[in-house]
Formats: sequence, C-alpha cells, structure tokens
Amino acid sequence: MLTTTVCVALSAAGLAIAILTAYRRRYARATRIAAFALVPVGLAMAGLAQLGGKVGRAVGDWAADLVFKPTVWAGFAVLAVSVVLFMIARVAGRRTGRGAPQGTEGRPGVEPAASAPAVGPGRKAAQPAPKAKKGRSDGLDDFEDIEAILKKHGI
Repeated sequence: MLTTTVCVALSAAGLAIAILTAYRRRYARATRIAAFALVPVGLAMAGLAQLGGKVGRAVGDWAADLVFKPTVWAGFAVLAVSVVLFMIARVAGRRTGRGAPQGTEGRPGVEPAASAPAVGPGRKAAQPAPKAKKGRSDGLDDFEDIEAILKKHGI
C-alpha cells in the first residue's frame, strides 16, 4: 500500500513538472517528462514495484547469509572446483587432438597414410608449390609475375 502511494506521488510530481514545461512552450520536452512520470504508477499498477521489493529483500537475505553462513562459502568452493574441472577437461580435450579419427592411433596394420584420399585414375597428385629463389623475397617474385604479364600484353 505504501509502495503504491509513493509511486502515485512520484507520478503526480512528474506530471506537474511536465505541465510547467508545456506552459513554457517546450512541448517535446514536456511529452518526454510526462512519459517518464507515468512509469512509477504503471509499475505499481502492474505489481512490478512489489516484485522489485521482494527481489530486493531476497538479495538482502542472501547477502546476509553470505556473510554469516559457512555453507554459502562452501557452495562457492564447490562452484570453483566445478569450473576448474571444466577447464581441465577442455585442455585435456585439446591435447588429445579431437580432429584425429578415433581408434587409428594404436591399431596395428593401419598406417596414417592409409586414410589419405586416393587420387582417381588419370589425375595427378598435387605438386608442391615452387620454392622462392635464393636471395629474393616472396614480394619480388610477385613483381616478376606482374612484369611478365605486362610484357606479354605489350605494356
């Protein structure tokens, strides 16, 4: 009941300020003030102001328990252990190489190259990229290619 009264008083004060602002011929600002002034009474009518009070009391009770109850501290310790175990599992998963096919690491008779895709008949295997000439960087090789194209076109 008190919450509703406070909300109505806040809205009434806001609407009074909006009327004074409109009297000064600042209608856009007065409209904005009136919109904000109606928020407290709307929250009270919808029951959200009381809900906010209950949430505030619940947070206060939890904070008091945090200070005075050792079981709350033990709960945080359990959560910390859970996070550490999760991180260990992620690191261990990355080190085992999840991308490798399962079961081919330790089986006799299966070689790693056996799972490579076969090149069909009539196709040649991909050639490795030509190595850069000694004494020149890769950037100069690009310029040589461009120069050859320009010479080919007579430029």
